[in-house]
Amino acid sequence: MTRTIVVGAGMVGLATAWHLQERGVEVTVIDRTGIAAGSSWGNAGWLTPGKAIPLADPSLWTYGPKALIDPDAALHVPFRVDPTLWTFLAQFAMHGTNRAWDRTMAALTPIDKIALECFDELEAGGVDSWTREGPFVIGFAEEAHSKGFLSEVEGVIRHGQDVPFERLQNPQELAPQLSDAVKVAYRLEGQRFIEPAPYVEALGDAVVQRGAQLMTGVEVTDVSSTRRPVVTLSNGERLEADSVVIATGAWMPKLARQLGVRTRVQAGRGYSFTVESEQPAKHPVYLPFQRIACTPYQGRFRIAGTMEFRGPDEPFQPRRVEAIIAQSRHLLTGVDLENRHDEWVGSRPVTPDGLPLVGATQAPNVYVAGGHGMWGIVLGPATGKLLAEQIVTGRVDPAIAPFDPLR
Repeated sequence: MTRTIVVGAGMVGLATAWHLQERGVEVTVIDRTGIAAGSSWGNAGWLTPGKAIPLADPSLWTYGPKALIDPDAALHVPFRVDPTLWTFLAQFAMHGTNRAWDRTMAALTPIDKIALECFDELEAGGVDSWTREGPFVIGFAEEAHSKGFLSEVEGVIRHGQDVPFERLQNPQELAPQLSDAVKVAYRLEGQRFIEPAPYVEALGDAVVQRGAQLMTGVEVTDVSSTRRPVVTLSNGERLEADSVVIATGAWMPKLARQLGVRTRVQAGRGYSFTVESEQPAKHPVYLPFQRIACTPYQGRFRIAGTMEFRGPDEPFQPRRVEAIIAQSRHLLTGVDLENRHDEWVGSRPVTPDGLPLVGATQAPNVYVAGGHGMWGIVLGPATGKLLAEQIVTGRVDPAIAPFDPLR
């Protein structure tokens, strides 16, 4: 039996491990902290292939400069001397054109189309968790604010996805958490959501129950390979395997750069917290103009937002939570924003061109899986399935061919 070491126990790493097991591979999963410890834990849990789109678009050229001076803006970049960060931002901004958006959307569409069926496959295979259907309620304070969202949906449909949505006359019937300040609203169908931490933990349990070894509390400090890969741990131990998958999210460059993966991966940190609501939250709510996503979570209402470009291990910044509250307060009602629980920051792995990094590195039998930006949860199972196929058979599925990590 062949053996693979998967470095990283988030959604992408565990999905890859599960699908390798489906193909008869023995798996060891290593994570420095534990299952779902990174950006998998506190995100909004949206399974929305209809929203898995390029992060950079032409609005960046008008919104970006304003965001740099607005402390409450959803996009936040700290003013500091950091050549690596500013180089990334320059590359990211260069993709803020209609042509680049279409090119990236065309590359994402094939994996978007199979994303939800890959969750069905995990459930059928014994992962003891579930996905929940929408609808999603999309709200705006005024008509003009909806133009960007409608343009995005039109672009996704134009590239071949089915994204059912319709205008709502009374959004409070579905989402009583929305205040009367929400004057324009839409109902988005065909998407799902999960409680992300319990789901990823269930996926981890399934992988372990099927025979995987799970090593936590130890960090992988090096991956090398001349033919058979060797993983070096922080305790000095060295492990060999037939193949290695690096799925460490925003920390990927630490291990992958020396293996020929030169595309920058920047931590785009998102924040979230949960609050009580007077009426139970049954459906996800999206405030696109404020870039805030809200989801029912264990009887509470999770509010998530912001894109903060900092280092992945930098301290939690309370000011970012305050910014989310300032942007959303007038649009929400019956939620206790002062009594917050589960305040969290997670580092999404963002690439300049908006495409993930999935596939073989220059080192023999060493692969990477990451760089999904905001879409690691929804695209994780499909990524794991297609990468497992590549590792075992050598075939690169067309859906992940554009994600070549050596591009």
